[in-house]
Amino acid sequence: MRVTEHEQRSEGWYAARLGIPTASQFGKIITPTGKQSAQMAAYCNQLIAEKITGEPTYVKVTDAMQHGTDTEPEARAFYEIAYDVEVFEIGLCLHDTMDAGASPDGLVGDDGLLEIKCPQPGTMVEYLREEWLPAKYKPQVQGQLWITGREWCDFFAYHPTMKPLMVRTYRDEEYIGELAALVGQAVEIINLNVEKLRRK
Repeated sequence: MRVTEHEQRSEGWYAARLGIPTASQFGKIITPTGKQSAQMAAYCNQLIAEKITGEPTYVKVTDAMQHGTDTEPEARAFYEIAYDVEVFEIGLCLHDTMDAGASPDGLVGDDGLLEIKCPQPGTMVEYLREEWLPAKYKPQVQGQLWITGREWCDFFAYHPTMKPLMVRTYRDEEYIGELAALVGQAVEIINLNVEKLRRK
C-alpha cells in the first residue's frame, strides 16, 4: 500500500481522498453479501463531480458523528490498555495500483488493524446484544484489509458507560475478490467520465 503523510481529517487528507472510493463508503459499491450495491451509480457520480470540481461532497456533521470523533481518542486509549498493545495512527492508505483508499483508526502490530465505533447508547446496546460485527460494516472492514494487505481487523465499539465490544475479523478472500472487482469497475467509470465531462 501507499501511505499519505496527512493526518486524518486534515486539509491534506481530504484533498488526497478527493474523487476516489474509500473503505468507509465501500458499502455503496458492494453489499455485505457480496453483490453490487444499488448505490454504486450514485456514488460514482458523486466522485466524478469531486474530481471535476476539486471540491469534496458536503456532509452535514450530526451530533452523533461529532460524538464519535470526540470519543475516538478515549476509545483508542482504552483498547491499548485493555489488550496491552500499541496502536499506530495512520493517514490515508492507498491501494498499490488503483485509485482506492482506506483510513483505518490504527495499525496494530505487523498484521492487524483497528476500526473504532463510538455509537449512541441504543446502538451500542444493539451491538452488545448481537456480539458480532454488524453486517453493514463488512464492506468497510474487509475493504481496509484489502487495501492495507493486513490479516485481521479488531472492530472496537466503545461507549463510556457500557462495557466495550471487540470483534476480531479476518480476511475473507472470496469477498475481497468481489470487492476488488467492483471497486475496479467504479474507478474505471470515474476516470472515463471525468475525461468525458470535464469542460475543455
